[in-house]
Amino acid sequence: MSDMVEVVIDSVRVSLMSPQRVVVLRQTEVERYLAIWVGPYEAEHITVALQEVELSRPMTHDLLKNVFSLLNAEILRIEIVALKEETFYGNIVAKKDEKIIDIDARPSDAIALAVRAHVPILVSQEVMDEAGIVPERDMQADSPAAPASGKSPLPQSSGESEEGLDVFEDFLKKLKDDPGDEEEKPKPE
Repeated sequence: MSDMVEVVIDSVRVSLMSPQRVVVLRQTEVERYLAIWVGPYEAEHITVALQEVELSRPMTHDLLKNVFSLLNAEILRIEIVALKEETFYGNIVAKKDEKIIDIDARPSDAIALAVRAHVPILVSQEVMDEAGIVPERDMQADSPAAPASGKSPLPQSSGESEEGLDVFEDFLKKLKDDPGDEEEKPKPE
């Protein structure tokens, strides 16, 4: 577990070009983000739990949490453990009778369960290194005029301040669903 970093849910975003959603995770110790594509229903399950909406009947993730509880198993944490061929792999870590159990899960399901169980979300350092986004670093890499000090210059005019938003435009372009290029977009969980 030492090669894992803790993240929190920063937001759940909607793609206006498709029914896909993106869960944006933010690393707790530094400003680094991880975007995971999920389906609309999975996003709804996460959002309902984040907003603490009370439903008359349990959703699937509420049911799963209740099953863990009835079996006297404790959910310890969830993990995003790998990224293979643009697909993220998750893991639910539980404890039953002093035995640690790892359960393979889609990250979207694991995240929805983590919100309900109020447990930490951890991401493999390798996954964060491969797919994580650091806005300041990404802005400097895209800017040909970045100073050697590594710090971005303050905007001098309104035109330059708009250029500073390029990293967010690039990030949003990555989130867009280009129907003509299905292979470049990560698959929904």
